[in-house]
Formats: sequence, structure tokens, C-alpha cells
Amino acid sequence: MKFINRQKELEFLEKKWLSHVPQLVIIYGKRRVGKTELIKNFIKNKTACYFLADKRNETEQLKELGQLIGQHFQDSILISRGFNNWLEVFQYLKEKAKKPFILVIDEFPYLVENNKAISSLFQKGWDDYLKDTNVFLIISGSSMAMMETETLIYKSPLYGRRTGQILLKPFLFQEARQFFPQKSFSEFLAIFTIVGGIPAYLLEIDPDISWRENIKEKIFSKTEFLHNEIEFILKEELREPKNYLAILRAISLNKHKFSEISNETGLARNILTKYLNTLERLQLVIKEITVTEKNPAKSKKGFYKIADNYFNFWFKYIFPYKSFLEMERYLEINRKIKESFNILQSFVYEKVCRELIWDWQNKIFPLERAGRWWDREKEIDIVAVNSQTNQILFGEAKWTEKQIGTNIYQDLKKKAKEVRWGDKKRQEYYILFGKNGFTKDMKKIAQEEKVFLVEQDKIVN
Repeated sequence: MKFINRQKELEFLEKKWLSHVPQLVIIYGKRRVGKTELIKNFIKNKTACYFLADKRNETEQLKELGQLIGQHFQDSILISRGFNNWLEVFQYLKEKAKKPFILVIDEFPYLVENNKAISSLFQKGWDDYLKDTNVFLIISGSSMAMMETETLIYKSPLYGRRTGQILLKPFLFQEARQFFPQKSFSEFLAIFTIVGGIPAYLLEIDPDISWRENIKEKIFSKTEFLHNEIEFILKEELREPKNYLAILRAISLNKHKFSEISNETGLARNILTKYLNTLERLQLVIKEITVTEKNPAKSKKGFYKIADNYFNFWFKYIFPYKSFLEMERYLEINRKIKESFNILQSFVYEKVCRELIWDWQNKIFPLERAGRWWDREKEIDIVAVNSQTNQILFGEAKWTEKQIGTNIYQDLKKKAKEVRWGDKKRQEYYILFGKNGFTKDMKKIAQEEKVFLVEQDKIVN
């Protein structure tokens, strides 16, 4: 399988490499998002040593690191005895790395678990030994909270030492499509609705069978990687997975308001706030704020959504039916999927449409931000704004078999009048997304009023 995308990240790392000055780069992101593949592609054909930390004790890991570095520098003594401590590692590299040399420490949080002083040791190692050398040090990790605490925030020992950082995110829809170039938009939307943009999950999908067969073969089966993946991640990242499971399950049941989640889980407000903050920090949950909100960070009107498509799918269709799966009784789960998967798919389509408009700024207008808008009774799927130019875009996305008619457009225009944003001279634009195109009347009005029409993911007018 070829390495897909990540061009910006590779270009950033290459630019740092070609600067010929010492570098300390932090790479972090959710599990399975492709950090290791990015690093391996970057260090290919370069002078480098890659070390993957794990849960073994520090002595054993230092010995293995000594073997790896010793092999590179052809040091038989170091190969046999390893390193005694981390400062010895840094001192050795200062003496031996006369030419540009990359040292990768992957899954750094495991080292932190073994030695709470490890970040301070790396700080001392950088300050006293490496900052004036030819060493390009990469520290990578999947535990989002720990990586931020130990390497990025103001109070962390390594704060101010890094020369760059990459937060590696899941692929957007159009990026993820590169995994399945032979699939139609509709076919891939179903796959994306299930596994989202995590590379490791996309690679589990068999392109030669349908999305329904993939669910049975790759998710229902107890021996498959995806079956227990969510529980594994939660156990790795969180100390009290039981309460987090309850919160995520509540959100998957469309309990999106804080009060609704509290009622569903029975968790006190102060406890729930703490848990939700943790889930947001881990990028498992997002707090969605209406796009026209002036102070989104302080808004109390947000809806909580599961950020990851596979987490959402798993909590809807796998977690509640674990006992059925254990007995290989799939009939009930398949019935639930048949009943509601298209609804889930339609929500994902809305999100994809909000991504797509960023690619069409030259046809619409430069966007400042985009999202949803709602008040107590009304909702608009897509609203994008530019406060500098006083321009606003309103859109609806419909993943239905019916062609979109003028009624959808007229209803959108009525709702747009309720949106309090900009001044009276604001320029308004409209865009409609549909699965199966548009009626003749809608096409005629679109031509007269310059409405953008998009069939699946292509502008058709």
C-alpha cells in the first residue's frame, strides 16, 4: 500500500531537515492516525535511528536503544551493554553525531509512565548536550493528554525547546477517498460513515466486498482488529472507562445537550464537565457551537457530538449488542443498521459538504469559518461567513433519493432571514447539496438567482 497524502507534513519536516540546524520536533495525534508511517517515510534514505518505546522497564528499553544506536555507529561495546541512563544517551550523541542524524522516540508517553522525570531528563539532555549538535530529535506519541502535558503546555519541562510540532489529524473525506479510488462517491460515503478518516481503519476495509459485508467480516467478527478497537483505546487513554463509555453511549443516542447527557448518565454536573473536557482534549468529542456565535469559547449553547465516525458507529451498533455478537446472532444488529444507517449517513454527508465548500472558495468567496446554525426551532446545515467582506453563505444538504425541489430552496431563504449576522448590506449566497440532483424548476431558479447546485460532490451549474 502506497503512502497516501500527508504532503504538507512531509514538506514541513523536509524543510526542517534541510535547514541544517538542530531540531526538536513534537509529533502527536490520536492512535492509528498514521504518525509512525509519516515518520518512517520522512526518515527513509536518511541517517536515522527509530526507537519504539513500550511498557517494559527503563533498563531494558535503554539497553535496546543502545543496541540500535550502537549498530548505527558500529560500536560493539555499546551494542553489548546498552545505555545506563538517558543522559548517557544524549552525551553519546553529542560526541558521535558529527553529521546530521535523526533520533526518533516513538510512543514517548510509555517512557513517562516508567519515569515521571523523563521530560525533565530530555530537557536537560537537549539544553546540555543536543541543542548545538547535528541531531534532529523527534518525540512522538498517541496519548494526546500526556503529550500536551509533557511536551507542549507552558508548565511542561520541554516547553520552549521544541522547534516545531505536528498535530496529525484524521483524513478529511476527499483525502480518505484516495484509499479507494475505484469506489463511487456513494459507495465511499458508506465506508467513510463507518470508519471515518483514520488510516488504520480504512486499511482494514476490503475494497472487493460491499460495505455491509465489511461490517460483518471486519467488525462483527470477534477475532478482527476493529471489533475491540474502541474498548482498547478507551482503556489505554482513560482511567475510568466505565463513565466515559456511558457518556459516549448517551451522545450516540442523540443526547447532545449537557443536560440531556447528565440525565441519561446520572452523572453530576461538575463530574460530567470534567469528563467531557477530557473527551474533548482527546478529540473523541467536539462541542459544536452555532457558527455565528461571537464568543464560541464562552458559549453555553453548544451540542456535544462524537468526533470520530468509527466511535459513533461502534456506539450505535456494536456496544449495545455485544452479547448478540458474542453468540454470533447478527439478525437484530442488521435490522438496526437497516433502519437507521441512512440517517447516520445523512449526518456524515452534511459534515462532508461543510468540508467541500473550503475547496470552492475561488467560486464562492474566501471563508473565515463554516459550520451549522440553529436557534430553538430552526436549523441550517451549512453557514459560512467572511466578516471582512460582509459575505455569508447558506446551504442545505439532503442525502435522499428524491431530487431537490424549489421548496427546499425557498425554505432555506426564509430561515436565512432569521440569522443575525453582519449588517443590512451583507451579500448572501446559497448552495444546495443533493444525492440525486435537482428538479427542472430548481435548476431554472438556480440559474436566475445564481444558486450553487452540487450533486453528491460536484458543482453542476
